[in-house]
Amino acid sequence: MDRYAVIGNPVGHSRSPFIHTRFAQATGQALSYTRLQCPIDGFARAVKRFADSGARGCNVTVPFKFEALGLAARSTERATLAGAANTMRFDAEGWLADNTDGVGLVRDIERNAQVALAGRRVLLIGAGGAAAGALGPLLLARPRTLIVANRTRARAEHLVQRHAALAGAEGVALDATTPEACGEGFDVVVNASASSLVQAPVPVRPDVLAPGALALDMMYGPPAQTFLDWAMAHGARARDGLGMLVEQAAQAFWLWRGVLPETGPVIGELRARWDETP
Repeated sequence: MDRYAVIGNPVGHSRSPFIHTRFAQATGQALSYTRLQCPIDGFARAVKRFADSGARGCNVTVPFKFEALGLAARSTERATLAGAANTMRFDAEGWLADNTDGVGLVRDIERNAQVALAGRRVLLIGAGGAAAGALGPLLLARPRTLIVANRTRARAEHLVQRHAALAGAEGVALDATTPEACGEGFDVVVNASASSLVQAPVPVRPDVLAPGALALDMMYGPPAQTFLDWAMAHGARARDGLGMLVEQAAQAFWLWRGVLPETGPVIGELRARWDETP
């Protein structure tokens, strides 16, 4: 049976084993999927050990997405552009790194939340690994304007510069700023910062939200609740990152197995299981 895992620190909370098990059952694929927590300084050794044991691939979560890209012999265009990877496939001719976060986010916004991004004003909060994975696919959806707001402006500027050519090709006005100076009236606000993870206050003002805006936090479950409450209190449509989680997992499953599973049933089942242990 082909083996896969999610590797990170911490990783005990991950819903990925449940998601990929359901995908395998629905598509008739024979595989097993587990969690592997490794020391902060032991990621490369953990991945090599897992690959050498005959495993076929892995997902990568915090804080190793940037390090994962450097371990692979090959990478997809979107992973190279992001400078980070969340999915690896252990091919005989060399490991392949991919980043499915951004396409998972866009699919959740457009297919599940039914909000078309083309022509909209979008605010992306954060400039770390999650934002890096999201920015390219967001630009390919052709919003009118996309602002990256990060506490350390230089980091946001670096991310924007790396994506400037793509933004120009897609006709998107792309800029970097701080959360305090990002402007107002955005149609879609995506929180890719660590604020929810550490239960910090929402880092932007309420006037970033246009009337009826979609406000999405990449976190899911209890960590996202502060952001969701804030969004609803200010008239926005609040959404957590559960749909994104399942959509990006489906893209990883396709990379590994060549089969794209249906996501709706798994999202629905996960929504009903929040009170259970991961």
